[in-house]
Amino acid sequence: MPSPDKLMWGHLKCIIKDKTCLKNIVTITNACFKINYWPDDFKKSTMIVIPKPNKLSYDFPKSFRPIVLLNTMGKLIEKVIGDRLQFQVVLNNFIHQSQLSGLKFKSTMDAGITLTHFICTEWIKNMSTSTLAFDITQFFPSLNHHLLALILGKAGFKSRVVNFFSNYLIDR
Repeated sequence: MPSPDKLMWGHLKCIIKDKTCLKNIVTITNACFKINYWPDDFKKSTMIVIPKPNKLSYDFPKSFRPIVLLNTMGKLIEKVIGDRLQFQVVLNNFIHQSQLSGLKFKSTMDAGITLTHFICTEWIKNMSTSTLAFDITQFFPSLNHHLLALILGKAGFKSRVVNFFSNYLIDR
């Protein structure tokens, strides 16, 4: 099913093979940062509701799965921005070495090795260890976005990046 801009990922993959098109997408991304603006078209979405399989009754809302389709071009640019942010944050040692979730080139195996290392280090010190895990799936939507801007500033991001995210999150 296509997004509100009627593009599907397959279309976009064909488009970005053209170097000129790819350069134009990078130009749009850079312009968004330069003028601290996220276009309204990139904020538009379409919701579709899909019935969950093998339900005895479809009389209840929990029998369905709503899926939100965002503008494909906007998603691509968000992905580029996310990759840039991650690179800067990792480069500046702003993420603790044990933080693995959602980072590129980090796997479940890396998380297991890190956890094992922490446990063994504490055992050597003759200490007990425990683990506490949180499901933060819906963390970002509930994040105080003004706080996020402050964090990005403290992490050493340029003011234009901090300003962009302050404006990006408005009316989202």
